[in-house]
Amino acid sequence: MTDEIRAAVEGALPGVLADLERLVRIPSVSAEGFDPAPVRESAEATAEILEASGLKEVRFLEVEGAHAAVLGTAPGPEGAPTALLYAHHDVQPAGDPQLWTSPPFEPTERDGRLYGRGTSDDKAGVMAHAASLRAFGGAPPVGVTVFIEGEEETGSENLPRFLERYEEDLRADVIVLADSTNWRIGTPALTTSLRGLVDCVVQVRTLGHSVHSGFLGGVFPDALTVLARLLATLHDAEGRVAIPGLVSEDADPLDLTDDELRGLGATPEGLRTIGKGSLTSRLWTRPAISVLAIDAPRVAEASNTLIPVARAKVSLRIAPGQDPQAAMDALTAHLREHADWGAEVTVTPGAAAHPARIDASGPAYDAAREAFAEAWGTPPVDIGVGGTIPFVQAFVEALPEASILVTGVEDPDTRAHGTDESLHLGEFERVCLAEALLLAKLAR
Repeated sequence: MTDEIRAAVEGALPGVLADLERLVRIPSVSAEGFDPAPVRESAEATAEILEASGLKEVRFLEVEGAHAAVLGTAPGPEGAPTALLYAHHDVQPAGDPQLWTSPPFEPTERDGRLYGRGTSDDKAGVMAHAASLRAFGGAPPVGVTVFIEGEEETGSENLPRFLERYEEDLRADVIVLADSTNWRIGTPALTTSLRGLVDCVVQVRTLGHSVHSGFLGGVFPDALTVLARLLATLHDAEGRVAIPGLVSEDADPLDLTDDELRGLGATPEGLRTIGKGSLTSRLWTRPAISVLAIDAPRVAEASNTLIPVARAKVSLRIAPGQDPQAAMDALTAHLREHADWGAEVTVTPGAAAHPARIDASGPAYDAAREAFAEAWGTPPVDIGVGGTIPFVQAFVEALPEASILVTGVEDPDTRAHGTDESLHLGEFERVCLAEALLLAKLAR
């Protein structure tokens, strides 16, 4: 059976890659301020590709104010379980195209990787589902429902409404969420935990208006100095998050090394790591805080004046088990209590997303591990993810009886959301094979 499925996937792969390139050429950026027409074009292309892969009744799902999702079904044999296959076709903005080695929306193959925005995140996820269907000639051994979202990159804000409105269409025994990563090239993974997120904008005011620094300097502080001192209190001397009361746990260290992470981050020589504990704990199961932006005068335009007001955007990644509102309250309280010299502090809460933890035990997970081991020739590892995928918790809450498998096509050098995003083509073929094998094993 494995050899037959492997041959079928190999035979389907050229057409799958051609369709992937078709999707990548569509700049389906779902972020506010971008033309929504390419997102609709991408949804239409996705629907055509799923129909060509054998799905029946392919249609758009709509909720007011949201980009359309695409849904298609392939009925299975009587009594067979149903698998819901999820991916998303929207992408992040490409940024400055001059920073890309090749144009972001012109898929380009180099050294065994396909470069372009969305090649991995997550149009390859769409095509992995299509490949698994084509391996069975559009007649899989289990019931299959494919659900492709169009606004994951803007936080899946409307996904709960989709899940509520179309609950009957989406009900399944097993859910495969194809938007995560593998451990390394050659080593597959199942994602079993993800951090959540809260962020805010903190504003510091020290004066009602700007004042010549020679007039009041030395008597009153400027807002930018107070803001810098406030932001410095978010970490202790060892780089640990200094906000009390946050959930923090240990994680399996696996075989992750400092040198491996330095290579991925292209860190300058001499830069030390921050925090304590295993690297995986610091990445997956402990909070992490970052300053994302500061509103301040540009150096080229600066004058000798005391800055009256300064703002920063602060992002806090939260560990599995952490309530987002409690984390936001703790962050807000810290910022308000640690401003020096009586400066006025205003905190405006922003985004919030739940962390997730998945109990990866049971028959569906056994089938997935078998399928991954056969596709890669090595067993998968269970990993956490330091980032946030809001839709995971949404599926957990909407479909609590289903087994949820978080998989993906990415690898440590994918550079999702960054310049020169790419897909490792050898890994992609193994992903496609693993999903087809999974469907066959679920039929048992």
